[in-house]
Amino acid sequence: MIEVRIHGRGGQGAVIASEILATASFYDGKFCQSFPAFGVERRGAPVTAFTRIDDKYIRIRTQIYAPDHIIVLDQTLLTEGVEVTGGLKHGGWIVVNSRKDLAGFPGFNKYRVATVDANSIAMSHGVGTSTAPVVNTTILGAFVRVTELVTIDSVIKAIKEIVPTKRDQNALAAQEAYEKVFYHKGSSPWREG
Repeated sequence: MIEVRIHGRGGQGAVIASEILATASFYDGKFCQSFPAFGVERRGAPVTAFTRIDDKYIRIRTQIYAPDHIIVLDQTLLTEGVEVTGGLKHGGWIVVNSRKDLAGFPGFNKYRVATVDANSIAMSHGVGTSTAPVVNTTILGAFVRVTELVTIDSVIKAIKEIVPTKRDQNALAAQEAYEKVFYHKGSSPWREG
């Protein structure tokens, strides 16, 4: 079973990203789960969402405490007391919405790190606004490129089914992020096996 934890802020679409990832895995013939965990339910507050993907029926129904991979929709969460790497398995991917080189970020040295400037990509496709880009679909393109958990075609199909507005723009943003993801020093686009 592969477990993914998504960290974001209210309004950035972490919950929808989790649903899209689960739906894409379903399209690829896998079993899946998607669910959120909320603290203070307000725009801008930290939000966590979870996705499980497996080749067989998933019976567990708890939050994900030891994820295989992490997605971070807002890099400011890295410095605001949110322990995004908590429980992350050795060799797991951390995919962050950032323009910065985060490979040397404290605690990241034992993980594979990839970044994508999801803010700029989302804004260039009119997804959200310049002050509040919605990066959930964009970062999924980068995530599936580095992890190869599901196909980009399935992600795009799920985006066009689930996203309530600007479906084509969201799909284009995901495709662009798929092509522009940056692997940091020591990280590899291939899974260990």
